[in-house]
Amino acid sequence: MKRYLGVAMAALLLAAVAAEPALAQKPGGILRMYHWDSPPSMSIHEEVTLATDVPMMGVFNNLVLFDQHVVRNSLQSIMPELANSWSWSEDGTQLTFRLRHGVTWHDGRPFTARDVECTWNLLLGRTAEKLRTNPRKSWYQNVESVSAYGDDVATLHLKRPQPALLALLASGLSPVYPCHVPPHEMRIHPVGTGPFRFVEFKPNESIRVTKNPDYWKKDRPYLDGIEYTIIPNRSTAILAFIAGKFDMTFPFQVTVPLLNGR
Repeated sequence: MKRYLGVAMAALLLAAVAAEPALAQKPGGILRMYHWDSPPSMSIHEEVTLATDVPMMGVFNNLVLFDQHVVRNSLQSIMPELANSWSWSEDGTQLTFRLRHGVTWHDGRPFTARDVECTWNLLLGRTAEKLRTNPRKSWYQNVESVSAYGDDVATLHLKRPQPALLALLASGLSPVYPCHVPPHEMRIHPVGTGPFRFVEFKPNESIRVTKNPDYWKKDRPYLDGIEYTIIPNRSTAILAFIAGKFDMTFPFQVTVPLLNGR
């Protein structure tokens, strides 16, 4: 019986969403969500859990990204983001990106190939200022160097061919950082090029981001902002959702025992 109750509840939720497509597509408003953990910092490149990546991924952009409409990630589902296009050298040891024009950082500075160079030199530990932690440095151990050619072209030079490097670059853990903002500032007030601007992080309380009015995708984002309330206890979070404090919950967190206990 419990099993069928869970299925019935899921069906009702799906029916409610399907019944109001216009409401789901209406732009504007603040999305209120609960967040399961208080991350150590706001710097994606220095953290190892999704507690930072989930609220901060919308603050940044990658060079390339997996198509979010494709169920299974693969090299074939990678699409451009800050890079308009990419190409490999004939011997497979140079990966060159041609970058998007007109992109600015949230503080108004222009995005250029130099930012790509700085980001991967930072990850490779080749800059004066270091990351406090660098959990994904091993991802790029095959990168010999990074070059910026003017404002619009950046090339990763590899020690040997590595076609799968594109999959690492398409991960949500691979944003481009600005040259002009030091790593310690990115931990507390990150500056990105993404659809949302960072507003504040109150440890153990909340994370807030707001719409970037200068985003390079002119019709995005749809929301005016997102507010994450940090609630580590799942039962407390579900009860707050039922009480109307939040706009959404997550299927993998709604269990039959929690539903029976409401």
